[in-house]
Amino acid sequence: MAVLALVDFHPLLQSWRYDRGDALVWLVTFASVLGIGVEQGIGIGVLVSILLFLWRASRPHIAIVGQVPGTEHYRNVQRHEVITDPRILAVRVDESLFFANAAYLQEYLLREVAARPEVEQVLLVASAINFIDGSALEVLTQLVERLQQAGVGFAMAEVKGPVMDRLQKAGFVEKVGAERFFLSTHQAMQALGSQQSLSQVSSS
Repeated sequence: MAVLALVDFHPLLQSWRYDRGDALVWLVTFASVLGIGVEQGIGIGVLVSILLFLWRASRPHIAIVGQVPGTEHYRNVQRHEVITDPRILAVRVDESLFFANAAYLQEYLLREVAARPEVEQVLLVASAINFIDGSALEVLTQLVERLQQAGVGFAMAEVKGPVMDRLQKAGFVEKVGAERFFLSTHQAMQALGSQQSLSQVSSS
């Protein structure tokens, strides 16, 4: 009872409203400290926090994006009224890519392509990707190969400098083609859309 009088539950209520995962970590840590001891309880809280972080990172937020009318900005199609090109699947992933989430991204993209027979190009918007580890790079390489086998092109836009340097050193840029890396999503959509139009004209 003496301990409970010293505990401030207001941060817990705020965490519960904002993010229940953080609130659960708070509760687990609090219960562990009371039931086991301070050092062990804090250790359990740290471990649970790491596990929660890995779980969240393994399922990154992925958004299909389209052009906001009258601008060069691209936003989530589920949140904004945007213009899309059915031939191009433009996807933004809001997380760095590493061993825990690369396969999730690959499965998502392949599933979306399979559900959209009209898609001829996949554009990965990398504005939120700060790092790509070796495992994720291997998965990306497999993704490019699988898309090529299905007759679908792959391109990237807004790749940050340090990430681009690593991709170049690993030979990924050469494999995909340097011309398929774009400074902006708008530039990529214009170029890819023009390529598809030219290919349609030449085939007809």
